[in-house]
Amino acid sequence: MNIDQARHDAVAATSDWSANRLSNAQAGTSTKKPVDEFFGHDSFNHQTMRQRLPKDVYRRLMQTIEYGEPLDLDVADVVASAMKDWAIENGATHYTHWFQPLTGQTAEKHDALISPDGKGGMVYELSGSALVQGEPDASSFPSGGLRATFEARGYTAWDPTSPAFLMRGENSVTLCIPTVFVSWTGEALDKKTPLLRSMDALSKHAQRILHIFGTDANVRRVHTTVGAEQEFFLVDRNLFFARPDLLSCDRTLFGAKPPKGQQLADHYFGSIPARVLAYMTEVERELYRIGVPLKTRHNEVAPGQFEIAPVFENSNVAVDHQMVLMESLQRIAPRYGLQAILHEKPFDGVNGSGKHNNWSMCTDTGVNLLDPKDETHTNMQFLVFICAVIRAVDRHADLLRAAIASASNDHRLGANEAPPAIISIFLGDMLTDIIEQLEQGVPKRTLKAKRLDLGALSLPNIPRDAGDRNRTSPFAFTGNKFEFRAVGSSATAAWPNTIMNTIVAESLDEIANELEKTVGSKATPAKLQSAVKALLKKIVKEHKRVIFNGDGYSEEWQKEAEKRGLPNLHDSVDAYPAFRAKKATNLFHKYNVLTKAELDGRTFIFLDKYAMQIQIEAEQMVLMARQMILPAALEQQSRLAEALASTESVGGECGQIRRQFDLFAELTNRFMAQIEALDEAESKRPPEEVDPYKRAKYARDNLIPNMKTLRELADDLEVRIASDIWPLPTYRELLFIK
Repeated sequence: MNIDQARHDAVAATSDWSANRLSNAQAGTSTKKPVDEFFGHDSFNHQTMRQRLPKDVYRRLMQTIEYGEPLDLDVADVVASAMKDWAIENGATHYTHWFQPLTGQTAEKHDALISPDGKGGMVYELSGSALVQGEPDASSFPSGGLRATFEARGYTAWDPTSPAFLMRGENSVTLCIPTVFVSWTGEALDKKTPLLRSMDALSKHAQRILHIFGTDANVRRVHTTVGAEQEFFLVDRNLFFARPDLLSCDRTLFGAKPPKGQQLADHYFGSIPARVLAYMTEVERELYRIGVPLKTRHNEVAPGQFEIAPVFENSNVAVDHQMVLMESLQRIAPRYGLQAILHEKPFDGVNGSGKHNNWSMCTDTGVNLLDPKDETHTNMQFLVFICAVIRAVDRHADLLRAAIASASNDHRLGANEAPPAIISIFLGDMLTDIIEQLEQGVPKRTLKAKRLDLGALSLPNIPRDAGDRNRTSPFAFTGNKFEFRAVGSSATAAWPNTIMNTIVAESLDEIANELEKTVGSKATPAKLQSAVKALLKKIVKEHKRVIFNGDGYSEEWQKEAEKRGLPNLHDSVDAYPAFRAKKATNLFHKYNVLTKAELDGRTFIFLDKYAMQIQIEAEQMVLMARQMILPAALEQQSRLAEALASTESVGGECGQIRRQFDLFAELTNRFMAQIEALDEAESKRPPEEVDPYKRAKYARDNLIPNMKTLRELADDLEVRIASDIWPLPTYRELLFIK
């Protein structure tokens, strides 16, 4: 792509929007129906099912959705017929089993809802068997060795707990049926199956705790809930296509810092640019149609960075909606001349993007088990659940760190916008005070929130929380939930939530075992209180090391964490072996979340993807360096040489010109040598049949250092080469042209 034309088109597009010459898509926004008239219109949700299904079928389906009871095929037949009619009435011609394979993306194969009737005509049909089960090729997706090329059979199976929805294209409507994906052998080949299993495990043992406290009379299920805040970058699409690194790697492999980045903090919560606001509005409207409960939109800290966030939902539905949200961000952006980038660190030197994962536990009767309520120190049930999480996070900090590991997230963790690789828990002043009281014996007080006097008569006294927030903590309690801030923006939320559910299920299981053994089946309130306090005191003493309310970015915390014995797994290559440990294998097997083969397969895929991602970036760097940056450097060197020669020819003073020429020529020579060094390192990487851990380790220890050096040299060249010959859109253009 011609760089000058790309720059011209990008500026022109921004000018058009700034002048409010709106696209047809935006122009009619104000006349469209209010959101409440179409929210969930394209979702086969509870309301739609209640309207379209016979009462008995609806009741039986709800038993499956809400309580996990087996689904009868006769129910599936009726549901399939109703779903088909609803989809056709809304313009659908095809349906697909929509699933989440181990690529980390989603997958779909479209089948027509119409079939020949044998009489020269066509009929619409969707049978119960077609709804319940599909058969994609299992060997064509990553399996980590669970499936060989010649072993192709795999199955998708309907997940009735997540509503089917309509996916609208430019001239098509497709019925999307959320499913799981398993092998012919029954082993999970997706992200969704283990998540559902982990939710079952947590529900089982959380209900045991409620039974001990006598608060489970009407509770038949405990759900985990998730609200995932999605950060992302937007760049002008013309400029995006002029950057080969963005096109193939989703991040800039080269790029000098602009004079202005985020130093002034003027982008955060600033006025949303007109083009971006129109785009975000359309994203919201499309997601509202399928029932995604979006709540927040705003500018993030870095220029060109934004955030959109939903209200919490049951984990499995939230994970599905999160995947649709990411797809929608990328699919709709081109309509506005934009490109959405979900990579954790697309631009060096400014904040990267995460997916803050807000996690809690809630009964099917609507009670949030992590809500401290008033007089928290007397709420023993709440303290049991909090201490269960504390024990789980301390015991399995390595698994939580590995759950969010990736080559892309490694660029972000520990920087100014993301928590460190050390997993710790922030509780805030009020809860920390109660935990300290528990360690001493009996908690006797709850710190009370106060009100802030803002000093002006016209301003109200506003309530102040009992504790501050801590953005440097990877796992922070935020009022009635935990915010796992370390999840990467491009990652699926399914895997970290699977880990969280499983480790907390184990902790609840052990607490229930100890209390059941101590208090028996008919405990008096006094005996129960005594047993709970003694057990929580023990848990706090053993696991309080993971609680940290201070600055997670500080060097002091690094040293303190080492003294406490907390793991500090700096990168993905250090983190992934946690999944190979016997402790992890036993954990997932015990709670029926993953077999050893399923866990080993995932570990293989994680390491393999890490190695391949670094390899792709290294090869792309070499190509860009040779084909784009080096020619520009040589052209600049030629200009300097011409200036030096012409000055010398007329007897002018050329000392400074010669120094500039010598410095630039030396820099160019080092750059050329480093291209060859990276190319040589890449050529010596272990072949694909070698253990993926060795390949990942080679990429980290050999490719990444050479890539870092090459980038430093290229970025130095960028600020010395004339702008009219520099071949790439600069950070100034990518970050600020909106």
